[in-house]
Amino acid sequence: MVTSLFTMSEETPDSLIPYDEIVQEALRAVVGRVLGEIESGGGELPGNHHFYITFKTSAPGVSIPQHLKERFPDEMTIVLQNKFWELEVRDTGFSVGLSFNQIPAKLEVPFAAITAFVDPAVDFGLQFQAAVDDIAPETHDEAENDGSDSGDHPDGGDSDGSNVVSIDFGRKK
Repeated sequence: MVTSLFTMSEETPDSLIPYDEIVQEALRAVVGRVLGEIESGGGELPGNHHFYITFKTSAPGVSIPQHLKERFPDEMTIVLQNKFWELEVRDTGFSVGLSFNQIPAKLEVPFAAITAFVDPAVDFGLQFQAAVDDIAPETHDEAENDGSDSGDHPDGGDSDGSNVVSIDFGRKK
């Protein structure tokens, strides 16, 4: 079980060490390692594992087809479960093939663009601070790529937030 929430008061002095950036980078490395394990295992997810990955579509380095960009101008959630292919994991991000309404698409997603990673099969989730500043969140439809046969909810399902790591260092702007 991983549960952690850090909140610093307004009176806390500014740190000369960028703890929030270091922690965010380390947690995003967890996503990279998990996806790398799947890639090295031939692209097959073990057991009932499946992943909901939410990312900022306008973040630098994100590459998705124009029709998806128009439908999801701010944020998009994809599901890696049954129907995905060509998963390639690099140090800075990943690419994967998915189908949306029977139309194949290749997506490139830098780890810095990811805002949430959930594996509902084991009630595990990570939430990240958006790496793209000054972009207001917009409401959007769920991506509903063709691989989602599960009834699990993208945010992990539990209302108590168990197994979700959320870091808030109370940045002063």
